[in-house]
Amino acid sequence: MAGRKTPEEELARIRAMKDFDLNKRGGALVAGVDEAGRGPLAGPVFAAAVILSDDTVIEGINDSKKLSEKKRDELYDVIKEKALAYSVCAVSEARIDEINILQATFQAMRGAIDRLDIKPEYVLIDGNKSPGLALPHETVVKGDSKSMSIAAASILAKVSRDRYMLKMAEKYPGYGFEKHKGYGTKAHYEAIKELGVSEIHRRSFLKNIL
Repeated sequence: MAGRKTPEEELARIRAMKDFDLNKRGGALVAGVDEAGRGPLAGPVFAAAVILSDDTVIEGINDSKKLSEKKRDELYDVIKEKALAYSVCAVSEARIDEINILQATFQAMRGAIDRLDIKPEYVLIDGNKSPGLALPHETVVKGDSKSMSIAAASILAKVSRDRYMLKMAEKYPGYGFEKHKGYGTKAHYEAIKELGVSEIHRRSFLKNIL
């Protein structure tokens, strides 16, 4: 199959992600941080922070967007089992409307780091903007495909948010949250026009409708 990696290439990809963290840390204890849910019209934004030991290698790990839902669910359990420490933090849609999505994302990231049972000495953050940390840190563009700890955080954040939105699908039937997880699909916009705006919609994202 075109584009499919050989076992040797996959091993090299995983090793490169691990080496990225080891080379960045300079002997420090590293946490990877990533978010999920900046773009949806509904629901909180989630962020996760993960600290892995130097010798932990997680097979199949990758940017959560490049993995199937089944694979993310499998890796979610593996990451929680193997991580030295991990945490997830969500910031509500009401708070997003109050301070804007970028600041809410930063708040979620800081919250995830603060909730870690082990304090990291260095933090790798996916993206190109710092959430404002007192700890030594750096941003990494496309970090979820370069760093094992960031990739682990991306999976925890994504799975946690998706599972939350499945619960919201039961609480607010008819919007299709179980399918689009709150993202702005055609079906989602049509549901809003038919049912109105729910309690978990981000009003600041729906100014054209409101």
